[in-house]
Amino acid sequence: MSQAITTQKLMTMEEYLAYDDGTDTRYELVNGELFEMPPESQENCVLSSFLYAELLKHFPFYFIAHKDLEIEVTGRRAKCRLPDLVAHTEESRAALLGSRRNTLTRDLPPPALVIEIVSPGSTNRTRDYRHKRTEYAAREIAEYWIVDPETRQITVCQWVEGQYEDVIFGGAECVRSPLIPAWKLTIDQVFALQS
Repeated sequence: MSQAITTQKLMTMEEYLAYDDGTDTRYELVNGELFEMPPESQENCVLSSFLYAELLKHFPFYFIAHKDLEIEVTGRRAKCRLPDLVAHTEESRAALLGSRRNTLTRDLPPPALVIEIVSPGSTNRTRDYRHKRTEYAAREIAEYWIVDPETRQITVCQWVEGQYEDVIFGGAECVRSPLIPAWKLTIDQVFALQS
């Protein structure tokens, strides 16, 4: 579970981008507060690596970001998310070439796809199903996949006319995605490593 880091004042996006505490700690910025992102569970790490390998069948490797890309999103105060997986568009990838930091700020084009793997706990479920869903829709990200090991389902949120329309896939169903029409794995196959 992520934990807020106490600071004297709320940070702006500019302060966050310049922040360096001298450690390798990863943070998300949520409403101006730093939240430490602890290591994932072994199961979620294996699942994200598996999905990364599957995405490589559909996108060039340099279009995929695996736990190393930040996306600035809108909120009451400054917010920046660290998704598990991202697939770039030509435009979002090109916008980062030569950048000092792997961050898609709001003035840069959005990626094509964001995948979040739900970590255990009610706070994480709310964050992935409600908060990030709203934030990624406002950022006009074409698809947002919520991969839920607990329910063994994948929710595909497709951006249509300013908001997401959701389709939930489970069991023997294959994900149907306009971005990845050749996707062949069933949901049971995706979660087979979790058994």
